[in-house]
Amino acid sequence: MSHYDPKKHDQSESSPSTSETNTLTATAIAAGKTAALSTGALQGDIQTHCQSEHDREIPEVDLMSPLTIRGVTFRNRIVMSPMCMYSAQEGFANDFHFVHLGSRAIGGVGLVFVEATAVTAEGRISPGDMGIWKDEHIQPLARIAQFLDTQGAVPGIQLAHAGRKASCDAPWTGGSSLKTAAEGGWPVIGPSPLPFYPADPIPTAMSEADIEHCIYAWETATRRALAAGFKVIELHAAHGYLLHEFLSPISNHRTDDYGGSLENRMRLLLRVAGRMRSIIPPELPFFVRISATDWVDGGWDIEQSIVLCRELKALGADLVDVSSGGATPDAKIPVARGFQVPLARRIRDEVEIRTGGVGLITDPQYADEIVTSGQADLVFIGRELLREPYWALKAQHFMGVEPTWPTQYGYAVKRRAK
Repeated sequence: MSHYDPKKHDQSESSPSTSETNTLTATAIAAGKTAALSTGALQGDIQTHCQSEHDREIPEVDLMSPLTIRGVTFRNRIVMSPMCMYSAQEGFANDFHFVHLGSRAIGGVGLVFVEATAVTAEGRISPGDMGIWKDEHIQPLARIAQFLDTQGAVPGIQLAHAGRKASCDAPWTGGSSLKTAAEGGWPVIGPSPLPFYPADPIPTAMSEADIEHCIYAWETATRRALAAGFKVIELHAAHGYLLHEFLSPISNHRTDDYGGSLENRMRLLLRVAGRMRSIIPPELPFFVRISATDWVDGGWDIEQSIVLCRELKALGADLVDVSSGGATPDAKIPVARGFQVPLARRIRDEVEIRTGGVGLITDPQYADEIVTSGQADLVFIGRELLREPYWALKAQHFMGVEPTWPTQYGYAVKRRAK
């Protein structure tokens, strides 16, 4: 597989108008320089030449540019980030999810991700999490994927296991740990017997058999996601959930082949990623979300993330969705607009892999700057898309592009605008 160079334009064809202008300008200056001095034509040639130089500084790729990864083309660089809705029952998607996700596709988003979807029942964050641990989950997810596709958005799904952060209440009822079966909770697992909060139940340290079971669960979940019609599959290895727990020295105190050295702490994630990439057809993209840093001394950091991303690239990962934090409740995270985007840029530059930027990105101008400046290839929008389902259409308008309203809306909206 050829190596991707993110410093080069994503489209292989250059602009003929720019190259033709340069050629004609150079010829005019060389052939008619003397005559031009007396007629003033040279001034026009130089002006044209300067204009072509200026055109080179105008980005050929912006927020609204299509992007093709493998055999999938996204209509723009806007992604609906996976966001848990805590509204499923026994893991099943329902009409709420259909309307919630479908409205963002109607709203012009290029890639719409279904929320973190649990590969095992015990891997759910809460009893309301989406699931894909049995074949019966496929049909309602397929309904969503098919509708997203008909509205011009690429359907994506994030496959996850919450590890020691599983078995919690919904956030709007406190989000605290459900410690007993009577409360609706279940036993949790992790790399080591270390709870996230001191008062949380102590997770059971995973045995070799538990590890193999989880790898198999991701494999079967990947096959189900493909059967449901998803065209992008993302592996969730961030935010202090199971795979991140293995990566971080904060949560991984193992002394076997899955703990200690960086190589060992990466082992489970790389095994899962390798299996998933081997199952996903070569024409479909494979993304991985990571926390690039724990924001804690002695924890997971950007330097280790760069090593990890090189390994993921070698396995065939197409994009790293760069988030941060989640491994420990006492991290001092410098939350601000786009605070994680520099992490995405560093991974993009040093690993030469596509990245997604995420984190308090709310306005189209800033989202566009992230793409045009080469900091990330896709912009993942989270809470702002909860506030405004039609954010992408408004971004099109802001950038001077004719908004791609659905036909059912567009004829009325455009008539009123006139």
